[in-house]
Amino acid sequence: MIRHALHDGWHLTATAGPVPEHIAGRTVPAQVPGSAHLDLMAAGLIPDPYLDRVEEELVWAHRTDWRFATTVQAPAAADDERVDLVFEGLDTVATVALAGQVLGTTANMHRSYRFDVREVLDGGEADLVVTFRSALEYAEENQERLGSRPRAYPHAMNMVRKMACSFGWDWGPDLQTAGIWKPVRLERWRTARLAEVRPLVTVAEDGTGRAEVHAVIERSGLGDDTDLTLTATVDGHTATVTVPAGATTAHVTVEVPGARLWWPVGHGEQPLYDLAVTLAGGDRDAELDTWERRIGFRTITVDTTPDEVGTPFTFVVNGKPIFIKGANWIPDDHFLTRITRERLERRVDQAVDANMNMLRIWGGGIYETEDFYDVCDERGVLVWQDFLLACAAYPEEEPLWSEFEAEARENVARLTSHASLALWNGGNENLWGFMDWGWQYQLQGRTWGLRYYTELFPSIVAELDPTRVYADGSPYSPRFAPEEKHPNDQDHGTRHEWEVWNRVDYTHYRDHIPRFCSEFGFQGPPTWATLTQWIHDEPMTPTSPAFLLHQKAEDGNGKLDRGMAPHLPEPATFADWHWATQLNQARAVVYGIEHFRSWWPRTAGSLVWQINDCWPVTSWAAVDGDERPKPLWYGLRHAYAPRLLTVQPRAGRPALLAVNDTDEAWQGQLSLQRLSFDGEVLDSATITLDVSARSVAELELADSLVKPADAAREVLVASADETRTVHLFGEDRDLAYDAGALTAEAVAVPGGYRVDVRAASFARDVAVLADRVAPDARVDDMLVSLLPGETRSFTVRTDAQLDPTELTGPLVLRSVNSLFAPVAG
Repeated sequence: MIRHALHDGWHLTATAGPVPEHIAGRTVPAQVPGSAHLDLMAAGLIPDPYLDRVEEELVWAHRTDWRFATTVQAPAAADDERVDLVFEGLDTVATVALAGQVLGTTANMHRSYRFDVREVLDGGEADLVVTFRSALEYAEENQERLGSRPRAYPHAMNMVRKMACSFGWDWGPDLQTAGIWKPVRLERWRTARLAEVRPLVTVAEDGTGRAEVHAVIERSGLGDDTDLTLTATVDGHTATVTVPAGATTAHVTVEVPGARLWWPVGHGEQPLYDLAVTLAGGDRDAELDTWERRIGFRTITVDTTPDEVGTPFTFVVNGKPIFIKGANWIPDDHFLTRITRERLERRVDQAVDANMNMLRIWGGGIYETEDFYDVCDERGVLVWQDFLLACAAYPEEEPLWSEFEAEARENVARLTSHASLALWNGGNENLWGFMDWGWQYQLQGRTWGLRYYTELFPSIVAELDPTRVYADGSPYSPRFAPEEKHPNDQDHGTRHEWEVWNRVDYTHYRDHIPRFCSEFGFQGPPTWATLTQWIHDEPMTPTSPAFLLHQKAEDGNGKLDRGMAPHLPEPATFADWHWATQLNQARAVVYGIEHFRSWWPRTAGSLVWQINDCWPVTSWAAVDGDERPKPLWYGLRHAYAPRLLTVQPRAGRPALLAVNDTDEAWQGQLSLQRLSFDGEVLDSATITLDVSARSVAELELADSLVKPADAAREVLVASADETRTVHLFGEDRDLAYDAGALTAEAVAVPGGYRVDVRAASFARDVAVLADRVAPDARVDDMLVSLLPGETRSFTVRTDAQLDPTELTGPLVLRSVNSLFAPVAG
């Protein structure tokens, strides 16, 4: 097998549509893999689409057709040689032609395409041309033919197999890319090739690792079929099978006695083994094709055995129930080809550093690249993989049925090797939408996707990847049709909690005890450095034009303001509004996480919406579009810590819950103090702490600790070892904080600066917003509450040379207290 990449010499031309005069008729260099928007930007023909209101200027591209062309020079095929032109991904509705001959058409960016070109190549130069139609117009034509189906957003994104969020979302831009978005190459091969390799990795009861390798073999059709050999090797263990002449499938099993188990992060190590698969001629001397991946030996199931409450949804890895601490994942850049392995490593490392053990790949995005799953394999981050349907009814008629089947088969087979892959999920909120969003009336009996979730996808998973669990959707009540048990029932399976954010205060998280909360979240703006890099309104306000364009949620700012009002003082300046909304985002999400964790094992998981952004925007993300962690990220790290103390209501009164998500018992002395804000100890107690591994203990609190004499000036502090929590007796807006509680000094240290912060009285949620001073600055911690007389040192990493006093200024050193003394800026 000889592979030759075809990534050089491409050019782009707009061929039809409402193209601006300065672009019409122009041909510019094209990057492959890439997209039309990026090529136009590189040529200086359009501004950066993320800047200010540029998105509005590019609406013309929605209905534009594009031509990508290059010249291929390749030897003609030998008599016994196949030559294939392979596109790993085309975005989206394309016609492919080589040497003036149309090879085929495509209409799905989520699958690959292969064309036999042995008869086309003559050894000379040949033009390779890929023309792209407007995906929006193609979708509208399907809609006209099949009948409209309800969806969450205006464009007909449910009528074409293109990344749904290409068409805009309540956190994403409406830019509708087009281009050759994955590698393209020529493959030259003889006799046979490995068309598909699926290792099904399991662990026997005696600890033997088993890699059952299933192969689909394509024969060239040139000359006589012969016997072949399929060989698989893992860690020095080899197995070989003969593939009889004419056979196109085979499997071979490699056993690894005493295999080291792969565990999610926080539960053990992540050993990975190299798996090598070789297809050879019958004499084994003629190697025809090879395939290599890394695998990890583990078992993963989801326990949905009915119990006295309803239906649990508990991930079990290697026989051990796991509380899932994680987040939802969207494409990390709207322009997918800019996402590098290094960027994915940074993002997954941020998840791990925030004590997460799972990322859910949401159904409105993409099946991620091998790099993403490889990084998760290495870090021990479990992956929940949606099939790519989200917030819409999808026709079950052609051409969509066949496209769904093709993409599902290809991607299920592609991903079976990854130890991190834990679950296949039918789609996002579509079962829920059918029940609650008025779809049944709008559909008038038309198909809406149910057969995808209950027939097509589960049958493909059962056939191709029986080692993993399949769920019909999220949210989802296992074993029940939507009409039998509501998909979002708190007692069954997975739940999305969106009343908080949309309609009610975040304290209502406690109204429900879900078995697994796979979506919940709250908005906040990006970091100051990101915001001011991309938005240049003068003055900038929550309602200034470019700021609003980067706030995609319906009534988003209204919800932000209403969400703050019960808790925080009304911000007097935009700087205060920015800090307060970021803080309230963190508060809301942490409130939900601590509630969910306190109910383990009844509640078995928490997936925040969302960890990342695809551009600079006000959103639910913990890490903004320029990769900077927002205050929420620090809140997640605290709330997902292996050991957690949290005050929660139990039996009508406050109780202290000690959550121990480690394999060691948590033993020691728990200190409790009711303090005045100025440091007077009003009551105290010591409790012996003994919490079993991976469990939660409920500790009773005496009335003298939880009934303050002056609710506006007192705080309950509970601490054990390095873990501490503070509990207030009222909302921040009603408390008597000292606005001048903090003093600070910053000094240079190797690699940055140390900021020493001292509290004269109780200071809640202290933060050093270092990116306000230097765009590359990162602080080691945030949202730290200081008791009277305490000093805390924060480390700021930056390459910038700063005046240290900048790091202690009123716009940088923030806390809840600072909202009672508004500052300009």
